[in-house]
Amino acid sequence: MVFQCQRDSWARQFTTRVVSCQAAELRPEGGGEPVQGFQVVLEDTILFPEGGGQPDDRGLIGDVPVLRVTRRGPEAVHFVQTALEPGAAVLLSLDWERRFDHMQQHSGQHLITAIADLMFGFKTTSWELGRQRSVIELDTPCVTAEQIEALERSVNEKIRERVPVTVRELAADDPEVETVRSRGLPDDHTGPVRVINIEGVDSNMCCGTHVSNLSDLQVIKLLGTEKGKKNKTNLVFLAGNRVLKSIEQSHNTEKALTSLLKNGPGEHVEAVKRLQSSVKLLQKNNLNLLRDIAVLIARDFKSKPVQSQLFVLHRKEGDSEFMNIIANEIGTEETLLFLTVGDEKEAGLFLLAGPVEAVENLGPRVAELLGGKGAGKRGRFQGKATKMSRRGEVEALLQEFVSHQRAET
Repeated sequence: MVFQCQRDSWARQFTTRVVSCQAAELRPEGGGEPVQGFQVVLEDTILFPEGGGQPDDRGLIGDVPVLRVTRRGPEAVHFVQTALEPGAAVLLSLDWERRFDHMQQHSGQHLITAIADLMFGFKTTSWELGRQRSVIELDTPCVTAEQIEALERSVNEKIRERVPVTVRELAADDPEVETVRSRGLPDDHTGPVRVINIEGVDSNMCCGTHVSNLSDLQVIKLLGTEKGKKNKTNLVFLAGNRVLKSIEQSHNTEKALTSLLKNGPGEHVEAVKRLQSSVKLLQKNNLNLLRDIAVLIARDFKSKPVQSQLFVLHRKEGDSEFMNIIANEIGTEETLLFLTVGDEKEAGLFLLAGPVEAVENLGPRVAELLGGKGAGKRGRFQGKATKMSRRGEVEALLQEFVSHQRAET
């Protein structure tokens, strides 16, 4: 079946009737609990069901939001959360911003695919209309920067030439069907075959919604390529309003960087490189200072006339190396060390070091108390903690262990 949305991609409202309404559930795209609602079939629809690489439309049936539209054989199934009476006349309203975006990206893909084939013989094997960007999979192991530049220039020339885009419906057994570009029809396809024709450029079998003139695309920007699967190349692109939004976002970022870096856009990269060099030097100096502090902490402990069998230390700044330096300097043959770094009440790192048997016994219990995971060998057990606020409980556990050991001796 060909729906009204395919006959007239520009229609924003449409009156039709409810054919059926059945209880159903919808599984959210991002996962989570199923949404309870109803599957509604209408006599006809201007809401496009997903297909041909194009996502489905959104809109309203009366004042009821449509959360998903899918194709089931010759029917378009609309998922809503309010039951609708079969036979009732209803007004459909389309989310035009979403639809027009899909039209620009889909027609843009047809144009890029056709010109890439004409200029370089690159065949399109699949494509994806993403939320932020779209990707065309080309059957070639690589595309050069020069080819991308030439391809972008050519597709935008076609846009400026205001080439018409028309839709024809052919019978499935029409011999002309065999002459148009296609990746095949769905197994459950019924009714006429739609052919999208870009005058003098391309003729392609497609079920999606399209612009009526290439000038409706406004502009196409090829963002570059990414390595695809099995010797293929993914070509990333934006079309129409997405290009304008990308420019706006880039301009806002540029203004923010100009304010932060106190220089012009042409100097941003060099300014960031200088900052990166400064940060690396500061990090190196900070690491050296932490190592010195670790040594001093250990020496201070060892300088005491009477050394405790348990040494506990927490420091907000530090890392695993900091803790291990302290353990190396103090020695772990007789002293049990519990060291932590990070936020005092949230996440951080821990190290339990001491006599091998004691650490093997206590390490997993310490990790459990701190809500973390760890591993150890040869008298050291270290890992990540999520509940640093329970350090006091760990210290009490270790103090009890040490006291028990002292009592036995």
